[in-house]
Amino acid sequence: MKAVLQRCLSGSVTVESNVVSSIGKGVVVLAAIGPADTTKSVETMAGRILKMRLWPDESGAQWKQNVQDIQGEILCVSQFTLYASTRKGTKPDFHGAAKPEIAKELYDHFVTTIRTTYHADRVKDGVFQAMMQVALVNDGPVTLQMDSEDTRHSSGVNTPKVHNED
Repeated sequence: MKAVLQRCLSGSVTVESNVVSSIGKGVVVLAAIGPADTTKSVETMAGRILKMRLWPDESGAQWKQNVQDIQGEILCVSQFTLYASTRKGTKPDFHGAAKPEIAKELYDHFVTTIRTTYHADRVKDGVFQAMMQVALVNDGPVTLQMDSEDTRHSSGVNTPKVHNED
């Protein structure tokens, strides 16, 4: 799973000229499901997003509080284009994204996990597979990329690199 987090003062999703979701201070999450993703990987990503410290504390010390600490809101938007390959030519290739039926199931599980772990009324989302206009006032600006591959290939423990001297 890939996600782009944008700390925001406000955000909204519009579909066919109708605002379907909007939030105040919090985070907009653009989320994409890959073919290797599982319920476990989307649950792990949901937990990481909720715990990501993007805001200063009361004393002004940076990177101390997460969205839960500030009682912020979360706007999740499905964004399969995060899996685009632009290595060849000028047309993006989206074969790296999960098939829509699998992606929808896992994306819905991702949003449900965030809602049940946090406050359901503070978690909004867009419309899966719809043409959406996403608007936000980025706060900072603060924008982070996250990838479930980062957690699948590490044990979570910093292991020193071993260098072979030949």
